[in-house]
Amino acid sequence: MDNRLTSFFAAMEQYALLSEEAKQAFAGQLHFRELKKKEIYLSQGEIPQKIAYVSHGLLSYYTIQENGDVVIKRFFAEHSFVASTAALVKQTRGIFAIEALEDALLIEFRFEQFKQLMHHYTDLAFFWINYLEENWVARKEEQEITLKYLTAKERYLSFIQHHPTLVKRLRQHHIAAYLGVTPTQLSRIRKEL
Repeated sequence: MDNRLTSFFAAMEQYALLSEEAKQAFAGQLHFRELKKKEIYLSQGEIPQKIAYVSHGLLSYYTIQENGDVVIKRFFAEHSFVASTAALVKQTRGIFAIEALEDALLIEFRFEQFKQLMHHYTDLAFFWINYLEENWVARKEEQEITLKYLTAKERYLSFIQHHPTLVKRLRQHHIAAYLGVTPTQLSRIRKEL
């Protein structure tokens, strides 16, 4: 099996062990896709159809407010799964866009085909349930508390503590958009440290 697919299935198995039969059936639905830096993977307002695994590269998951402000909800680096999940599940126009912040290689699959496979392979269904619980329920609560109760300086310190490798890969305006501050405010925070 291709090393990239081995890494893909290893990432899935952090959430649930997969049978060889499930892997073989799923492998037939996977496609490689390259993105160039600044290329849009999913546009705001688009109805998403796919989920992707980041084999290498870095993407941002963001929305543009009516006043033009960019708000980044999260970053997707290597070994993570990226999608506009709420819009994907509901099959509605997404309020978030996904953009490559670096050249990236993705392994993508169509959500509808994946759902059909889940009916035949319960281990794939367990992966999906566990993935959603950890990344879109538990982590979401933690982010909401962080945004609501921590100061901008505390949010920045938390970000660099939890994502030390990302700090080196991101531009200041990306970090500011994630923290909900202006680049000037972030500059002041960094000078205080």
